[in-house]
Amino acid sequence: MNDIKTRSEGTAQDNLWEHDNQVHRILQASGDVEEGRTALVTYLNDLEWEYRSDGKADGQHPADKQHPLEYATAIEALRVFRNLLSPRNEEIAEFSTIEHLWQLANGKADNLSLGFIEEFEHLFKAINGQANFSEGWLGSALADAGVEAVDFATIGGREAGIARSGFLDHVSDRMMELLKRHTTGLDPDLIAKREQNRQKIMDHFDTTLDYWNDYRWQLKRIIKDEDGLEHLQQLVPLNDEELEAVRLSVEYDIPFGITPYYLSLFDFDSPDRKEDAQVRSQVIPPAHYVEELMAHQEDRKRYFDFMGEYDTSPIDLVTRRYPTVAIIKPFDTCPQICVYCQRNWEITGPMMPKAMAPQDKLDAALDWFAAHTALRDVLITGGDPLFMSDTKIKYMMERFSSMDHIVNIRWATRGLVTMPMRVTEELAEMLGEYIEPGRRNVCFVTHIESAAEITPDMADAVYRLRRQGIYVYNQQVFTLNTSLRFQTVVNRIAMKKIGIDPYYTFYPKGKEETKDYLTPLARVLQERKEEARLLPGIFRTDEPVFNVPRLGKNHIRSWQDRELIAIRPDGRRVYLWHPWEKGITSMKPWPYVDNSISEYLQRLEEIGEDPQDYESIWYYY
Repeated sequence: MNDIKTRSEGTAQDNLWEHDNQVHRILQASGDVEEGRTALVTYLNDLEWEYRSDGKADGQHPADKQHPLEYATAIEALRVFRNLLSPRNEEIAEFSTIEHLWQLANGKADNLSLGFIEEFEHLFKAINGQANFSEGWLGSALADAGVEAVDFATIGGREAGIARSGFLDHVSDRMMELLKRHTTGLDPDLIAKREQNRQKIMDHFDTTLDYWNDYRWQLKRIIKDEDGLEHLQQLVPLNDEELEAVRLSVEYDIPFGITPYYLSLFDFDSPDRKEDAQVRSQVIPPAHYVEELMAHQEDRKRYFDFMGEYDTSPIDLVTRRYPTVAIIKPFDTCPQICVYCQRNWEITGPMMPKAMAPQDKLDAALDWFAAHTALRDVLITGGDPLFMSDTKIKYMMERFSSMDHIVNIRWATRGLVTMPMRVTEELAEMLGEYIEPGRRNVCFVTHIESAAEITPDMADAVYRLRRQGIYVYNQQVFTLNTSLRFQTVVNRIAMKKIGIDPYYTFYPKGKEETKDYLTPLARVLQERKEEARLLPGIFRTDEPVFNVPRLGKNHIRSWQDRELIAIRPDGRRVYLWHPWEKGITSMKPWPYVDNSISEYLQRLEEIGEDPQDYESIWYYY
């Protein structure tokens, strides 16, 4: 339900004003928006002073008898509310949030979404100390089970230690219950099921396990084109939307491809995605995605280049956004196409011919690296550069190893996920030869989206690298299908089991074609504070980040790097992102329209989640 008129008897509006009748009265009594803005600023300032003076201003406090932590939530919400009233922010956002709120209060709004109303409903709760954020999402569940937190004011010493340990056991038990909701590719039952899938694929292609474990056979049998669609239909059940999306992708040359190995991770019994949503969503495109790429066949290299790589490339094959690291892209294709790929504007299909950069162009890019001695780190990416020939990989290692200023060589690859047999003993040994302790390091960076992708085959490949001293780091793209409660926690634990270190959690950028994958920024913050924090520090080494177009990564946890400046009529928040150069060099901030929390919660409900389990998301700004 996007329009407030579809709600019965104005329920949404009634609920909204119940949480702050004073705001309602102020706006109704104001002759116009500007009068309402001025009165609201005064009201919010007075309310904040009541908090800060501990109620001594008039003898009453708005959060009287509330948990002390509600104070922090209220102060933050008041800051956000004032930001939404700011004329300066209206100019940046190019619309007025307060104008829509004023119209709503005066019965003149006819285009506001449920998301807009819910944003203010929760904002009103927060500024009045009614968020119940201090209780914690887990606190109420434990309280209902009769588990009480330890009050250190009443006990101490060993007694307190035992009581605290007992309480933490209950927290861990509750956490373990939630972890069990999410499968991992290391579970024996799932391993057995996928071995059956593998056998079905091998029988279909009339091959043996020896060939299956040879990456060259895997490359020859990539599911793509019209023949691939036929194979796909014969091997796995597809629903009508999936089938149509793949058919159109093939017909209109929209990048599509699945490796036989990755196909074996599918649920071969049902297309309902109850068992393999994380896996299927990586490679089976939604209808909207296909429609967008069809509509922009001619201008896709500009239209879909969200990060503006055209504007940050000083020479062909090179992208540079930072002082001491740059990217080189020698290989412009992959064995498998990820739907959410940042470079869908550039990658034209799986293992496309002529994807390898011409030697003269590659040498020119390498010469550029040699000449720029400020660089310390190189990220070799693409496409998936691990699927160049061993000879080309060795050539690039030789060139970079001859540059005294390069101290870290990173290989960005999803090969560990899509085709782990590519990491042969010979390749791992060759790469390991270029490590010089105290002089040069070599590492891998991959994209594991969920624990469902972590398999014994991947574990073996990682172990081959680790034996050579090559560490592996993960960058997870935080999408709808990988954002469920404790799903990323399960992913982190499974990664640590096989020797991969969490590195980045990417907030999915607002690429219009991938809207089916997007989450609100608040969910990333919520996951970090309410779920990741329960893990040991060495398990949660990943840093949540947002890529600002043309500029680079910002740390999401750093609230100083962003401002919430507006809420659109459709319920989407507008943030002003400060560049990573803030405090270093001069660079302008960048406005960004986020994804609707309300719509996100509705989509979670559609896939079987209880939105109430995510209620605190509204209070992460």
